[in-house]
Amino acid sequence: MKKVISYSIRLTIIILALICARTTTSSFAAKVENNNINKTINLNTMAIKVIEANTIAKFTAKDTFTGDLTGYAYNCPLCNGTLACAPKYNVKDGTTTYNDPDYGKVFIVASSKNLPCGTIIRFNSDRVKEDGDALAIVLDRGVLGTALDLLTPSEAYASKYIGRSSITYDVLRNGWAKDEG
Repeated sequence: MKKVISYSIRLTIIILALICARTTTSSFAAKVENNNINKTINLNTMAIKVIEANTIAKFTAKDTFTGDLTGYAYNCPLCNGTLACAPKYNVKDGTTTYNDPDYGKVFIVASSKNLPCGTIIRFNSDRVKEDGDALAIVLDRGVLGTALDLLTPSEAYASKYIGRSSITYDVLRNGWAKDEG
């Protein structure tokens, strides 16, 4: 008789365990079931948001300085037509801008070694650009402290249009991007 009760108890426990397992599996399956075939993920919207975040970060000032802005030409008294920063571009052809892969066409400036080569700066000077902020890249040396010297087509142009003025400028990129020289 004891064996029959023990067998009945075991059988009851097994049946209850199976019922519980089936109930748990059914409710789990109901939670993950998705019968709506019209659900889509808009990857274009997600990509645009990532691009917008990167653009905002790209144009956010990392540091701000105040200094004098002057102009110079490739043939100034102490210049030889080759920029000091590697890869030492030759600008004797009158080049005054640089095509940066991240910032596009930017002006070329000389700075002190306080700003590493490849640094991108943003400043506002109606002597340089009438319609808003100007972007420039440090590709040359030859000034002291926080001053900047803007590369211009000629010394006469530098004297007539740039002169000397005090500006405040933002550093947007400190030196070359990781994948550049």
